Amino acid sequence: MEYCSTDSKQGSDKEVPLDALEALHTRNSTARLTGLVTQTALQQILEAGLRAPDHAQLRPWRVLIVAGESRNKLGELFARAKLTHEPTQSTEQLEKLKLKPLRAPVILIVVACITEHPKVPEVEQVLSAGAVAQNMLIAAHALGLGAMWRTGSMAYDAIVNEGLGLAANEQVVGYLYLGEIDGRQKPLPSLDVEAYVQHW
Repeated sequence: MEYCSTDSKQGSDKEVPLDALEALHTRNSTARLTGLVTQTALQQILEAGLRAPDHAQLRPWRVLIVAGESRNKLGELFARAKLTHEPTQSTEQLEKLKLKPLRAPVILIVVACITEHPKVPEVEQVLSAGAVAQNMLIAAHALGLGAMWRTGSMAYDAIVNEGLGLAANEQVVGYLYLGEIDGRQKPLPSLDVEAYVQHW
């Protein structure tokens, strides 16, 4: 199975994935995404996510795959939530919101599933879900795909959460937009390790 947009381009032309350190050192967020994500690539990305650190092996996360027509359904859900909270929204503003999920051929919604545990506080479970998202971003980059971690108000909206089928103990950690890189990527900033690290 392939998750496609209307673009006729084929999947990533990267034949050999980057090694781990190169992928970590060169990962970049990509806003313009197109093309397709093959089932093989998606499977590898998801498997990478499931290797996130996980205290007590709670597996406090799950991932929702949004592709094809489901992206339009997600856009409708966004618009319905916005209109409920802000009835004065114009048709133009709502249409713009509906189009947001169409910015990539695939969206992975990372959900933290929080349970009470005597040794694993909620923050650790949310961080574990965040690590799932980061692992998947790195895997996508290693495979030559672009990705963008997005949140915004729709990531924290109760109406959206209900529409996605989230339980009361669940919360969205992020929407990962995946696809082929369309155009140039922004340059990576040079960061000085010494500015962020101290010996104690």
